[in-house]
Amino acid sequence: MPSSVRVRRSPVDYGAVHADDHLRPWHEAAADLIPGLELFDAHTHTGENDPDGIRCTADELIEGLELAGARAVVFTTQEPDGYSAANDRVIDEAERSGGRLVPFCRLDPADEPLREAERALARGARGIKLHPRAEQFRLDDERLEPVFALADERGLPVIAHAGRGIPALGRDALDITARHPGLRLILAHDGVCDLAWIWRHAPDHPNLFFDTAWWSVADHLALFGLVPPGQILFASDMPYGTTLLASILTIRCALQAGLSPDQVRVIGGEQLTRILAGETPRDLGPAPRRGGAADVVLDRVHTYLVTGVGRMMIGDRAPDYIGLARLACEVGEDAPQAGTCTSVLELLDRMEAFAADYKEPARPPGAHLLRPFRGVALVIAAAAVALTPDVPLPDVGDRAEVAERAKRDERHRSDRQKG
Repeated sequence: MPSSVRVRRSPVDYGAVHADDHLRPWHEAAADLIPGLELFDAHTHTGENDPDGIRCTADELIEGLELAGARAVVFTTQEPDGYSAANDRVIDEAERSGGRLVPFCRLDPADEPLREAERALARGARGIKLHPRAEQFRLDDERLEPVFALADERGLPVIAHAGRGIPALGRDALDITARHPGLRLILAHDGVCDLAWIWRHAPDHPNLFFDTAWWSVADHLALFGLVPPGQILFASDMPYGTTLLASILTIRCALQAGLSPDQVRVIGGEQLTRILAGETPRDLGPAPRRGGAADVVLDRVHTYLVTGVGRMMIGDRAPDYIGLARLACEVGEDAPQAGTCTSVLELLDRMEAFAADYKEPARPPGAHLLRPFRGVALVIAAAAVALTPDVPLPDVGDRAEVAERAKRDERHRSDRQKG
């Protein structure tokens, strides 16, 4: 099957995981809800040497961006031997991209970060990436203070990993943004390590931003419901995810949380454009303070799907949880949730077709734990559909008797177990 990112040299074959062609109807339906949308992805990577096994070339990245009609900020994946050469590579890739890519430089506090920042910025980098988990540091590391001062002076964006695998860094983020008001600090991955509380302080720190490079629908709904929309930037984490999948999650969750199409349009690209131009970010008003669907029927569907995603992220097919999600969609044709459940079932059918010929590759010694099962992106999209029932859906799938579809899946699971 074609895919937006065909990674050829990786022990983690992300090209076999993504399924953008199957997701096109949901992307197009979501994008059509936002007049004037110009997607600008704040978080993508290229690189060859990351210890977790990910590989992505500039051509592969651009292929995925073109499917979503997007531009992107790009920086290198982890480089155990240092970042100077990798930063130069990214800058060169951006220069050859015809404006599709905007380069950031990645810094290691242990390797003269100010010197490398000044050098890379002089060569054409437009911002800075920090990864506290990969390089094992805290944001309050004194070696970074001159870097933050430089970013403050020049009005530069600084992206910091704020997702899995690290302790909370929000207190340091608040201190840094208060101390350096010209700096634009972007907490990646919905800022999930601190989202439980930091949203209360976001309005008082207008130079603190959050990107949406994350897969959890519940976290997205919390982010859009609690953080001022002008402080949220669209992002995908490509090639861990794809820009097309991220657009579905971002648009659907933002609208479900109560944002207007104009606010979503600014999140989707305009705000990042303003930040990179050194302009004052747009104030889009307060957070709506509204969550997702209060629908216990669809909450059940989502729970089974997201549990299945957790299993699929480590290479399991998760047939039991996907089967339970199908059964939870057995609501009947006349139920108010029937349209949503039909769309969920269509995505699950596409996942099954996409994954039909998939065989788990041998796990190399020392391989990273994260080995997503082929088609997991379709299940993530299904989870987003389940929790965003107020947002229009594409006209795909039959509103046939969902009970029959669930019974068919149960027969398939039984046949696999017998085999």
